[in-house]
Amino acid sequence: MILNHKIIGEGEPLIILHGLFGMLDNWQRFAKKISEQYKVILVDQRNHGKSFRSEEFTYELLAKDCIELLDHLNIRKAHILGHSMGGKTTMQIATSYPERVESFVVVDIAPKTYAGDHQFIFDSVLSIDLEEAKTRKEIDEQLSKSIMEMGVRLFLMKNLKRKKEGGFEWKANFPILKNSYADIMGHSLSATSHSKGLFIRGGLSNYILSDDEAIIKHHFPNASMATIEGAGHWVHADKPEALLEVVVNFLS
Repeated sequence: MILNHKIIGEGEPLIILHGLFGMLDNWQRFAKKISEQYKVILVDQRNHGKSFRSEEFTYELLAKDCIELLDHLNIRKAHILGHSMGGKTTMQIATSYPERVESFVVVDIAPKTYAGDHQFIFDSVLSIDLEEAKTRKEIDEQLSKSIMEMGVRLFLMKNLKRKKEGGFEWKANFPILKNSYADIMGHSLSATSHSKGLFIRGGLSNYILSDDEAIIKHHFPNASMATIEGAGHWVHADKPEALLEVVVNFLS
């Protein structure tokens, strides 16, 4: 099955991959800006957004999904940018399909296993009876009992959609993502990629530490590093202009 995607602009192809619980809409503003120079392909990864649902969820499969999309679009090679979980998919593509990668950008994630801190999100989301909920406000109020940060709730609520027959459903496949959480947080790379790459970290984020540069260089010897000061993990939301400048300079 082909991933749901949206194409903006003309030029060399650039695939953008969102993070966990995200969707292509999260990168729409960034894509609109960079599409002045590139043909941007925004993607919903499997079990996210409007893409297909699957019981299987590994980075090997996520990478294969993207290659099948490139084949579908008759694109031989592309630049690939991925954030967080999407960054791990990007790393998997770069090591498994280097011949399809023009260059790659990984935003605020390293090739390592993370402890993960999303359990409270899974518990909160899966505890809500969407059949009983009448309004979005009611669902937000239920989420607020355990998720205090409004920004996190707003991000999650983007996954909420009304069903034609009435009621609500989540776009993200939360049960499968919960079951696959160890794989999502894990590290599956075994190969090395000599593709030109860039790892971007948020200056306020702890997702890429100084100690991680060695493992990054081990897998990606031709990758460079950049830091966006004042940005947390959500670099594209915190410092969109700074991120755009760094990415454009790298790609060009």
